[in-house]
Amino acid sequence: MVKTYRYGLLRRVGNAVIGRAVSWGIAPSIYVLLTVPGRRSGLPRTTPIRVLRFAGEEWLVAPYGVRDWVRNVRAAGAVTLRNGRHVRNAQVVEVSALEAGPVLRAYVAAEPVTRPFFEARHGDPDHLFAAEAAFHPVFRLEKPR
Repeated sequence: MVKTYRYGLLRRVGNAVIGRAVSWGIAPSIYVLLTVPGRRSGLPRTTPIRVLRFAGEEWLVAPYGVRDWVRNVRAAGAVTLRNGRHVRNAQVVEVSALEAGPVLRAYVAAEPVTRPFFEARHGDPDHLFAAEAAFHPVFRLEKPR
């Protein structure tokens, strides 16, 4: 049975702690503060997130489903990523289920805490993860030109 994501007190505290560590630049470089304009307000919205490096590309994965940051990224098409003083802007492209499958499998392997939120299990083939792409959107960060 797939666990349902709940944004409770523990998650808020955890996000605050990791967010502070990322903003100070003391968190590993795979964690960033993702900032994107709100799709309704236009105001900047920031959330800590992991950037997955896989197959020579960088990816943003929504392990807890379609959250507000996903909707905002879809609307904006671009994000700002920050870790400490390192800031960069990136265009993002939401990928197809076929392309998302191997990325989701790699993400679950890299972030075991997210495994309960997936029906596919660690070690399952790519096509089982591809079947979950509608519930766990995947975005490729475009390399600057």
